[in-house]
Amino acid sequence: MSVSMSAPVLPLAMTMGDPAGVGPLISFKAHETVKALGGRPFYVIAPRAVMEAVGGRIAVIQNPSEAGKAFAEALPVLDIPGLPASPGKPDPASAPAVIESIRLAVEHTRAGKAAAVVTNPIAKALLYRAGFKHPGHTEYLAELAADGGAAPRPVMMLAGGGLRVALTTIHRPLASVIPSLSTNLIVEIGLIVDGALRRDFGIARPRIGLCGVNPHAGEDGEIGREEIEIINPAAVKLRARTIDISDARPGDTIFHEARAGRFDAVIAMYHDQGLIPVKTLDMWGGVNVTLGLPFIRTSPDHGVAYDAAAAGVAKAESLIAAITMADQMARARAAAR
Repeated sequence: MSVSMSAPVLPLAMTMGDPAGVGPLISFKAHETVKALGGRPFYVIAPRAVMEAVGGRIAVIQNPSEAGKAFAEALPVLDIPGLPASPGKPDPASAPAVIESIRLAVEHTRAGKAAAVVTNPIAKALLYRAGFKHPGHTEYLAELAADGGAAPRPVMMLAGGGLRVALTTIHRPLASVIPSLSTNLIVEIGLIVDGALRRDFGIARPRIGLCGVNPHAGEDGEIGREEIEIINPAAVKLRARTIDISDARPGDTIFHEARAGRFDAVIAMYHDQGLIPVKTLDMWGGVNVTLGLPFIRTSPDHGVAYDAAAAGVAKAESLIAAITMADQMARARAAAR
C-alpha cells in the first residue's frame, strides 16, 4: 500500500454512503490503517455533523488539494449540507446528501482533483423514497459519466478470495437474465474487461474465462442452447480480436479453475452466479470495481450493515481493500498513459 510522498499525490475521493450505516465508522478505521501504512491519502465528502457524530478526529477541508497535508493528523472531511444521523436508524432525509456526496466525488475525480472514487455502501430503498431513479450505485455512476450524451456501459467486477469476476447482467430479476443476453452484449463486456485488465491491473496478456448460463454449460445443447447460440459465438468474435477468452465453461467449476491460475478474470452471466463465490471466499475483504467508466471507482463488497453500525463494531477490511485497489489502479493507469 505504501505510496511515495516525495511528489504531490492526488488523494482518493470517498463518499460517505448511508450515514446511518457503517460508512462513517469504517472511514475512520480505514484512515488509521492507511495512515499507518503510508498509503495514499483520501478525504470523505460528507456533512461535518455526520462524521463528528461518530466521534473520530476530523479535519474540515475546503478543497481536495488540502487532503494530503490534513491526512497525517486527522480524517479529512469536505463538508456538504446535511443533518447528522443515528447509527442503525436510516432516515430518508439523508438521501440528498448521500447523492450529492457521490456526485461531487465523480466531479472531483473527472476534474483531476482526485485520483479515484471510493464509495461507501448505500441503501437503495432509502434513496428510492427520495426520488432516486437508478437501480444502484453502478448505474448512477454511468449516468454521471455521460456528460449529457450516451452513458458508457458500466461493468461490475468483484475482486476477492483470489478471484476477479465481472458480470454480464447486474441488477436483474433472474427470469429476465436469459432474454437479456446477446452475443453483442457479451462481446462488449469482454472488450471492457480485457481493456481494464491491461490498463488498470497491468496484465499484459489477460486470460478470461467465460461462464455458461445453464447447468454444465448446456451439456452440448441438451439442457439449454444459449451457450451454443449466444455465448460461444461471442467468444469466437472476441478471439478474432486477439482476446484470450474461453468458450462457455460450467459455472460449478470455472471459479475453481480461475483460483488455480487458469484465468485472470471470469465473466459471469448474472449477479448471484458471480457474487456467491467471491463473497463465500472473502466476505469481508472483497472489492467491488466498476469497469468501463472514464474514472476509477472501487467500493467495499458489503452493504450498509445497520446492526453493526448501531453496535459500533463494523469491520473495515473491505473498505481498506477498496482503497488499496483504487491506489493500485490509479498508479497502473498513470503508468499506461
